[in-house]
Amino acid sequence: MSVFDTIPVGFHFLVAFELFPQLPNDFAFMEVSGLEVEMEMESRKEGGQNRFTHQLPVRSRYSDIVLKRGLFFESGITEWCRQAVENFSFTPTNVLISLLNSDHIPVNTWFVVNAIPKKWAVSNFNAMENTLAIESLTLSYQYFNIMTPAALIGDAVGAIASAL
Repeated sequence: MSVFDTIPVGFHFLVAFELFPQLPNDFAFMEVSGLEVEMEMESRKEGGQNRFTHQLPVRSRYSDIVLKRGLFFESGITEWCRQAVENFSFTPTNVLISLLNSDHIPVNTWFVVNAIPKKWAVSNFNAMENTLAIESLTLSYQYFNIMTPAALIGDAVGAIASAL
């Protein structure tokens, strides 16, 4: 087994919103970007030492997530976005983004907490090109947790042990 057999591919993934009702279109994303977190740092000068400045962590800052897919006219997610944009009615929802192996089993999952639509856009229309109409959804959220299969198994074992 080579190292490439253990590194997951980036083209086999699933995006699932905790929204109801959902249609099959609501799982058909072609791209996910922006899964990143960065630590905000605060500079503190060392007393009596002029050679360096301490960098102390302050808080985590999460980037917006951008989801892209073909434009669908009937979609629970599109309705969720429309309610936010047209009626200023925001319903935060959790989102699961899972990287899948060849057996369609999640090898890594990002649990995105309290996402709301920040931006919704449709690709350009051009009569000179033969391209799909793509919708792009930008989500703002509080934070995400990374859930590996080992962590999920550990949590399940711990829950069972505490119930006994």
